[in-house]
Amino acid sequence: MQILRNVFRRKLRVFLTIFGITIGVLALVVMGSMAEKINLLVSGGTRYYSDKVTVAADGSAGMFSISPLSLTKYDDIKAVPGVAEVSGQIGTLLSTESGASFGMPAMIGGSDMRGDELESFKVTYSDGRALTPADVGSVVVGSDLVKQLGAEVGGYVTVRDERFEVVGILDKTLTAPDTSVWMTLPDAQRLFVQDLPEMIRSQIDETDLVTSFVVYPTPGTDPEQLAALINESVDGVEATGPSAFQEQIANTTQVFNMILYGIAIISLIVGGLSVINTMTMSVSERTREIGVRKAIGASDGQIVRQFLAEAGVIGFIGGISGLAIGWIAATAVNAALESSNLNLFLVTPRLAIGAVVFAVVLGLLSGLYPSLHAARMKPVDALRYE
Repeated sequence: MQILRNVFRRKLRVFLTIFGITIGVLALVVMGSMAEKINLLVSGGTRYYSDKVTVAADGSAGMFSISPLSLTKYDDIKAVPGVAEVSGQIGTLLSTESGASFGMPAMIGGSDMRGDELESFKVTYSDGRALTPADVGSVVVGSDLVKQLGAEVGGYVTVRDERFEVVGILDKTLTAPDTSVWMTLPDAQRLFVQDLPEMIRSQIDETDLVTSFVVYPTPGTDPEQLAALINESVDGVEATGPSAFQEQIANTTQVFNMILYGIAIISLIVGGLSVINTMTMSVSERTREIGVRKAIGASDGQIVRQFLAEAGVIGFIGGISGLAIGWIAATAVNAALESSNLNLFLVTPRLAIGAVVFAVVLGLLSGLYPSLHAARMKPVDALRYE
C-alpha cells in the first residue's frame, strides 16, 4: 500500500505516465494480435504442406493456382516413382464479388478425396461428419462461415446461387479450413466452370478440370526430390514441395511481423520515456525523504528497490490497462467484421502475458537511473535540499 501511495502522490502526472504506457501496450496488443493471426495461418499452412507435393499448371501461381488443369494428368503423376496417391482438387473464391482480404479469403474447396487416409493434417467436426465421394449436392462448412451462411447440419446453404445440404461443420482450426466450404469434385467443377467466359465454357469438359493435384509421397520419399522428379517426368505441370510455401508465404510474413512489432515497441518505448521523467521528478521532490531514510540506516539497495518497485507498479498498471483496452478493441473489430468473414485479430495468452511483462520490464528499466541516482545521494546533502 505504501508503494501505491508513493506512486499516486502526484495523481495527474502519474495518470499521464500510465496513459503513455497504456497507449504503448495497446499498440503492442493490436499489432501483435494481427501478427499472431497471420502466424497461425502460416503455421497451419506449414504443417499442411510439410509432407506433400502440390502440382499446378505450368506457369501458374504455383501451389495457390486457380488455373485449370486436365484430370488426365492424374495417371502421368501417379506413375512417377515415389508417388503413393494423387488427389484432384478445385479451389476457387466463395464469392465472385470478393475483394481484397486480410488473411485467407473465403474459398470453395472440391476434392475427389483420393488419399484422405494418407492426409496428416487432420480436421475434426463440431457437428456432423466428413464428406464422401457420393455426397454430391452436399457440403462441409468451416467454422468462420457458419454465421455468414446460416449453416446447420441437416439444413441448406446457398453457394453461388445453388443450394447444398450441410452434412458437417468443422471445429475451429485457426487456419485456412475455417474460411472454406468443402464439396465433392463434381460440384466444385460445375461452379468453377461458371466463372469462365462463355466462349471457353462451351469448348471444355467440366468433368476434366482441376486447379491442382495433391501428391502424397510413399513413406521415406523426400517431397522436394519428388517434386523435382515430377517436373522432369510430366509435361505441362509445375510441382512444388514444402519449401515453396516457406518462400512464397512464410518468409514474407516474417518481414510483415517485424514491421508490426517494431511499430508497437517504438510506441511502448515512447511511453517508457515518460516513466523516466516521472521517476526523476519523484526523486527530486522526495530528496529530503531519501536523506531521512538514509540517515536512519536505509541502505542503497533498499532505496533502489523502493523506487524500482514504484516504476514497476506504473508499468504493471499501464500494461494491464493497455491489454484490457487492446483486447476489447480487437474483439469489437472482429465482431463488427464477422459478417464479412474478416477476422483480423487474435489475442493469444502468450501475447497477453508478453505485453504485460514487457510493460513491467520497461517500467523497471526506465526507473533504474532515477533509482540509482536516489541511492547515491549523501544523507547530509539530501537533508539540506530545499
